[in-house]
Amino acid sequence: MSSAAANPDSISESLLAFWADAGVDAMLLDEAVDRIAAGRIAPPKPPERKIAPVAAPSPARAAQPDVSAAVAQAQALAEAADSLEALAAAIAGFDGCPLKFEGAASQAVVYRGHADAPVMVIGEGPGADEDRQGQPFVGRAGQLLDRMLSAAGLTDRVLITNTVFWRPPGNRTPTPAEQAVCAPFVARAIALVKPKMLLLVGGASAKAMLQKDEGILSMRGRWHDWRSSDGALELPALPTLHPAFLLRQPAAKKRAWADLLTLTERLDQPERPIA
Repeated sequence: MSSAAANPDSISESLLAFWADAGVDAMLLDEAVDRIAAGRIAPPKPPERKIAPVAAPSPARAAQPDVSAAVAQAQALAEAADSLEALAAAIAGFDGCPLKFEGAASQAVVYRGHADAPVMVIGEGPGADEDRQGQPFVGRAGQLLDRMLSAAGLTDRVLITNTVFWRPPGNRTPTPAEQAVCAPFVARAIALVKPKMLLLVGGASAKAMLQKDEGILSMRGRWHDWRSSDGALELPALPTLHPAFLLRQPAAKKRAWADLLTLTERLDQPERPIA
């Protein structure tokens, strides 16, 4: 046996030097552990993970509010209006839409344009400028809309309104319930004006008027059928991009312009004789 093997201190020093060369420079535990004995003992249970409880959906989000009473009241007021002026007065006195008390600062925004227009332009809802002036589409987006309508030769051939008549708080998109409350007034305006077709401006307008869930990019540029709730009225409707979107995405203007050309082409077609 060599002298190194007989000397325990030399063996310990050699082992320490080996582990040091391997990169081990510290002990994991202060005291030695008998791993063989430890293997006979059940390993400790891992600490329990606390799972945060999932919040229950808010009742307000779970279902739309019941607006049947407000819709019935709006229907009665709308049917009683025999002119656009009378309709505007009925809307101004109507308290069934919560937007009147949430977002609007001054007045109902009903319509502008010609009472016998062959095209009715229906947008989403009033903004700050519209709320202040009492007319739809008079802000930057409205000015762009006017320029586009003028270029298409439609300035004197449109009546402009919205799906709701009061400004939503923070210019947010009106909810389906708010649009449903105002829908009888919109339908009555269509019945009074008797347009040949509808131009639905923006996704919120197209979805509400056509009762579809498609996005505006898939609906725009294609003719759809709008029908009144009682089935008495049916008109061709063309969805297009909202001018506020065009201000943010100028490259999309060519698509909106193509939509206007589609509308004017159909509008100017000679009417087919009744057989």
